[in-house]
Amino acid sequence: MHHRNSGNDDHPQRGWHGRGHRLLKVAIVLTLMVAVAGVLGWIVLSLWNWLMPAMFGLGTVTFWQALGLLVLARILTGGIRGFGHPGRRHHRHMRERWERMTAEERESFSRGLRNHCSWRGRGGDSIDAGPGAQTPGNSTL
Repeated sequence: MHHRNSGNDDHPQRGWHGRGHRLLKVAIVLTLMVAVAGVLGWIVLSLWNWLMPAMFGLGTVTFWQALGLLVLARILTGGIRGFGHPGRRHHRHMRERWERMTAEERESFSRGLRNHCSWRGRGGDSIDAGPGAQTPGNSTL
């Protein structure tokens, strides 16, 4: 005879017990995220309201404005992981890919980067855009 809840004893991830465990984990993670955001927001608020009015004559900010500043700073300095930021995996993947290339493939790849990332002069010649270099906007003629 097969009992309906006999599978719950053999597989703890099934049934209500498994769902409750996952919900508890989600609740803990969300609580920690809110707590960390609160602490970081308070730190930004305190530093801003202590330094910026005295140093630059700027006004004070509210807690929500401090959180907004924190998010803005994060976006401007490195993005938000999981949202377009390649992270370390991308760099490791590119290094491994580079190491697997032959010398000819590396040269071709480097040449492509130079062509893609350099200024183009008249006639398609590459222009060194370093300090003191002649660029299309600062011709010495």
